[in-house]
Amino acid sequence: MQILGFISAALAVATTTTTVVAAAQSTAGIEALVQRRLPQHVGDFEFSLVNSSSYLSELASLESTSNDTYTVSNGQNGKIKVEGNSLSALATGLHRYLADVAHVDIYWFIGSRLDVLDGPLPTLCQPLTGSSIVPYRYHFNTVTTSYTSAFWSWEDWELQLDWMALHGINLPLAWIGVEKIFIEVFQEIGLTDAEISDFLTGPAFLAWNHLGNIQGSWGGESLPFSWVDSQFEMQKKIVKRMVELGMTPILPAFPGFVPRAITRVFPDANVTNGSAWERFPALYTNDTFMEPTDPHFAQIQKSFIAKQTAVYGNVTNFYTLDQFNENDPASGDIDYLRNVSQSTWEALKAADPSAIWVMQGWLFSSNSAFWTDERIKAYLGGVTVDSDMLILDLASESVPQWQRTNSYYGKPWVWCEIHDYGGNMGFYGQVMNITVNPIAALHNSSSLVGFGLTMEGQEGNEVVYDLLLDQAWNATPIDTAPYFHDWVTARYAGSNSIPDSIYTAWDTLRTSVYNNTNLTSNAVPKAILELIPSTSGLINRTGHHPTTLNYDPNDMVYAWTLFYDAAFQDPLLWLNPAYEYDLVDMTRQVLANAFIPIYENLVSVYESNQTTPQIAVAGATLLDLLWSLDFVLDTNEHFQLSTWTSAARASAAGEQDSSIESFLEFNALNQITLWGPTGEVSDYASKSWSGLVSSYYIPRWTKFIEYLAETDVADYNQTAFKDGLLEWEIEWQNDTIAQAFFKRDGNTTAQAALQSVVGRWADVFSV
Repeated sequence: MQILGFISAALAVATTTTTVVAAAQSTAGIEALVQRRLPQHVGDFEFSLVNSSSYLSELASLESTSNDTYTVSNGQNGKIKVEGNSLSALATGLHRYLADVAHVDIYWFIGSRLDVLDGPLPTLCQPLTGSSIVPYRYHFNTVTTSYTSAFWSWEDWELQLDWMALHGINLPLAWIGVEKIFIEVFQEIGLTDAEISDFLTGPAFLAWNHLGNIQGSWGGESLPFSWVDSQFEMQKKIVKRMVELGMTPILPAFPGFVPRAITRVFPDANVTNGSAWERFPALYTNDTFMEPTDPHFAQIQKSFIAKQTAVYGNVTNFYTLDQFNENDPASGDIDYLRNVSQSTWEALKAADPSAIWVMQGWLFSSNSAFWTDERIKAYLGGVTVDSDMLILDLASESVPQWQRTNSYYGKPWVWCEIHDYGGNMGFYGQVMNITVNPIAALHNSSSLVGFGLTMEGQEGNEVVYDLLLDQAWNATPIDTAPYFHDWVTARYAGSNSIPDSIYTAWDTLRTSVYNNTNLTSNAVPKAILELIPSTSGLINRTGHHPTTLNYDPNDMVYAWTLFYDAAFQDPLLWLNPAYEYDLVDMTRQVLANAFIPIYENLVSVYESNQTTPQIAVAGATLLDLLWSLDFVLDTNEHFQLSTWTSAARASAAGEQDSSIESFLEFNALNQITLWGPTGEVSDYASKSWSGLVSSYYIPRWTKFIEYLAETDVADYNQTAFKDGLLEWEIEWQNDTIAQAFFKRDGNTTAQAALQSVVGRWADVFSV
């Protein structure tokens, strides 16, 4: 049942939506997807848009359900017929057939497995039908564009966009290359290239420049305008493909953050300096903010939107705009906050009369001390037409804000799953929260209009993201037991059979690892081996960067044992990229969990005043486990540091200056380690990657063990150790010897590596 509260919002957007959808009525984009991913079955599907015109008119009706619907049935001459009232409905119907009937799918990292569908297409026993329960299925966090896709190629984007289409996403962010628009707008008003360069950040940190948290670049270079140009060309392809696949891209709008030199060209500009962010020095933070009440704000906004429309066409009326994301307003005065949002909204509407302002609701959670209910109400209240705003409740599964704000005081909003911060890699999920809670919200909020994914980084745990997207097509909470069973079948079996132990392994994970309900730790856990070594404070951290394990570690070992043994029952699994990826990932988690008691033993040996040789023995065991971890990770390219750094260097394709490649690689390395010139957000985006474990984490732990061996317990000084370590960490980013080491090619198969490591750590891998 669709919530009637959304319909008032639909009234305002119906005209623009009609324009966009009418221009995209051709099914050519969906047919092209089949050509790319199922070339052997081109011509075996027929796609038809049914009632799409009436669907548009119903969108503006108070009695409207405004859902996407599809039907998949047997067509003529062995074809599969897919009908739907939108391109997104067609893509979703196609996906349901492929995943549920043909048992093939498309995945992150593993890539498309659709091409393994050989022979005639399986026929249907009965038609498949589906109807969305929300009009919007949203994807991306602003920072995903830095943590995950900062250095993606077009091939990477093609896979991502096909995955998004098949999973029913119809409202994604489209941030790539927007610096081109900023540069042109700033040049237009008279700022010099040098002044603009001083404002823009390095490629791996652009998301936080968009959010007004940081400015400028460290590492010896500025953001190359030529790199921006190449990313902008990528964005043209991305937006075009989104539209072809039935998605409405959310384009950026001008939020108000400007180079400090803005007062040179506009001496009368009303600007303030934002707050400092995450201990960054003033040089790189306190971004200059042009008050939206200043007439220049509307001028820049109009130019910004016009330039995008000229390039992409009339493809959207949704614009992402965040002004105070982890960035305090200049005043907490109610009238000030209301005037800021009202002026922002009016400038956006002047630039595009049909514009809808899309805003992440994270600020109300991250700075709840400032954002009292009264201030939230005032800020949102500045937009007096509710349908002109769309709020992303960024972490609905863990720290929902829609309840405390009374459904954002009537503004349309999206129930989002954040799940992962910084691209952390631990196994984790809240399967009950992401099935039961969004349905409860739908019944209790008249302005809920969508479900969405807002992970900071796309790292593993793919099943929990699929689950929420599929929940958008189910009016009651999905029963996760059969859901996991079917998901496992598509991921590993296809038309074949697989050992029952694989199903048992995943069901074990479903009921324990993926069923956290203790929200004191509410996101993917971080492995303590990735943190700066210390004798205290590493274990049982809570919050959204927890190290707490909200499950019995033996459950992880038991699931791993079942999963690993399956390949000895069916050796063909070693040739299955999904199985190999997941086995490496499960092994990573088992070893990360096993690291904890080994670390505790090291600290215990030290604090009980044991001798240097005893500390060395305990430390050697810890380092040995880390080397084993690196060995296993090196068997799969998706767990190798070189995959990340090579992508960074490759994104400089065509550049004649090798220093640009080096700068891009520096950005890639800095983000996943120090995250700032001197470790301002150190280890936030840490990764258990081969090469990073061996060249960064192992040396850090080695230095820690050496420090313990030479320091009396009474003289232990964490600050002194950390300061000394920082000097080495800064050097590491430019160490060519280390770089050569972590770029080595792994030649060991996963099977051989696992057999070796399991033999070495038999006690770890047994329940």
